[in-house]
Amino acid sequence: MTDRDTAARVLELHGTGYAEEAGIRLADTPAPLFQLLVLAELLSARISADIAVAATRELLAAGETTPAHTLEASWQDRVDALGRGHYRRYDERTARQLGELAGQVQERWHGDLRGLAAEADGDVDAAAALLQDFPGIGPTGASVFLREVQQVWPWVRPYLDERATRGAERVGLPTEAAALAGLVDGDELARFAAALVRVSLLPAAEDPLA
Repeated sequence: MTDRDTAARVLELHGTGYAEEAGIRLADTPAPLFQLLVLAELLSARISADIAVAATRELLAAGETTPAHTLEASWQDRVDALGRGHYRRYDERTARQLGELAGQVQERWHGDLRGLAAEADGDVDAAAALLQDFPGIGPTGASVFLREVQQVWPWVRPYLDERATRGAERVGLPTEAAALAGLVDGDELARFAAALVRVSLLPAAEDPLA
């Protein structure tokens, strides 16, 4: 099996992006970019990805789809939505941080994270630093956001962080970002990065290509 064959197999088996799984129709527009930021925040905690995705879906179902709508909701509304997604260990703190996050997006970029992209001016490291200005988002959350957003922000490509390269190593693929990016079409890179992360999280006894 060639590296391209392996990459195609990884995409086939594991290539659902986390934003897609959370019900986010990712586009370069304000609402889905904010929703991705919320997902990145929830995935930053030491909690399973499945629970973080489920909690994101509950927040969106409750109408907290934009910074303005999030600010209109109460702290208790957010706690309740997180609880329905079984995001209970960090629910009270995270509910507060989500309100602060929405406030920062609204105040600094008028609710539109394309302003963050403009401020980063094509510098991925600058974008990561700006993302970490948000409460509750550290290097892990910034990586989640950038891995997924490269689908609609091509200037971020190729974004394949350490977790993705661990997945690549597990299936015998190269671990250099440029080499990995050459194995799939550019429009598939976000899905490929997510797939490699999923591979890295599989139990050791599980064959990621079976």
